[in-house]
Amino acid sequence: MKKDAIKIMQSGINAADPLLAIKKKLTLKENNLRIGDSLNLNLSDYENIYLIGAGKASVRMALAIEEILGNKLKTGRIITKYGHSSNLKKTEVTEAGHPVPDNNGVIGAKKIVSLARAATERDLIINLISGGGSALFLLPVDELTLEDVQQTTATLLRCGSDIGEMNIIRKHLSRVTGGRLAKLVFPAALVTLILSDVIGDPLNLIASGPTIPDNSTFADALKIIKKYYLLNKLPPAVITHIRKGVDNPEMETPSDGDPAFKKCINIVVGNNLTALKGCQEEAKSLGYNTLILSSLISGDTREVAIMHAAIGREIANSNLPIKKPACVISGGETTVVIRGDGIGGRNQEFALTSAIEIEGTDNILILSAGTDGTDGPTDANGAWVTGKTLSSGKKLGLDATQFLRDNNSYNYFKKIGNLIITGPTGTNVGDMHLIMVK
Repeated sequence: MKKDAIKIMQSGINAADPLLAIKKKLTLKENNLRIGDSLNLNLSDYENIYLIGAGKASVRMALAIEEILGNKLKTGRIITKYGHSSNLKKTEVTEAGHPVPDNNGVIGAKKIVSLARAATERDLIINLISGGGSALFLLPVDELTLEDVQQTTATLLRCGSDIGEMNIIRKHLSRVTGGRLAKLVFPAALVTLILSDVIGDPLNLIASGPTIPDNSTFADALKIIKKYYLLNKLPPAVITHIRKGVDNPEMETPSDGDPAFKKCINIVVGNNLTALKGCQEEAKSLGYNTLILSSLISGDTREVAIMHAAIGREIANSNLPIKKPACVISGGETTVVIRGDGIGGRNQEFALTSAIEIEGTDNILILSAGTDGTDGPTDANGAWVTGKTLSSGKKLGLDATQFLRDNNSYNYFKKIGNLIITGPTGTNVGDMHLIMVK
């Protein structure tokens, strides 16, 4: 079952390869660039074509654009996470910090802004956006320092806020997200290709929507800060800036109707469901009855894991909702409230919770993994468990409940050998969960 699970997981990752996704969406014949089913651009209408972008998948996306456009592309600048880079012919790559931003993100953002501002109404800019862009593409407003944003990001990651809430706050601290990049590019033409890692593909939340009209407000950001009792935990300069924005409408991010969006086109080239369908095809080929439960899974990681484990036990006991051999597939992005001092990620925490719930069963395997190859601040992208996982730990003197209480799932799985380590995959469309029952 483990061998099958790894094959199924890898097929999901392969299906969400951004290079393949972009090549399915974009075709070039002479000077006619066709994007999707309805958009056609005559490249002879533009003096220069530039490439910009940010995200964990931006390098693979940029490689696709370079292969499609060839010498028609003048130059490019993108930002990706440390370890996710590779050599490109015409595009300069800056590696930066994620999930907590660092100064390299600022350096990379300034390079992109410089290129964007240099473009004229006779130029075309292709912008590549994928998950991780919120932290990687960083240029704080003048009132804030990098340290202010770093502390804010770290606090938001620990408090249990979801990605939407985090991004509402972060884009009100930024000079480039929340639609502001579109204003910097204008009046050049702008086509943004998006690989979505956010549940439901809300374009304003993916990488904090740098080219999307933003209808969230400073007031919304302040409500989130109060919801998680962060008034005294965030840097004073951040609170001051947010309160100032509440009272000053001119500080708001650009919304619908701003002229900058008239020459801006945004297209989703892949998402979590793309990966789940890849998993399903592989599972069917291996002889499993399959069910895609949802690509919209969110909420507390442990609660979601308990529900998935219950589905596995139900299939084992009653052949419902599908018959054995079964592979139930789901995806999305859950959240972890950090209470301990251990190391892990939401997928490893999902797996450890599941192991506790299915202890003693002999025909269930649950796997949880991130499509980007990294889960939290670790070198793993997830873990797999069976009904025997806890007994394996007990033989080594490990108490799974205590490891979970300490948010130390990584070290638990490292000791028993259940980590999944793929390295950076070049894509990022959220997480995958597999429930397999023989």
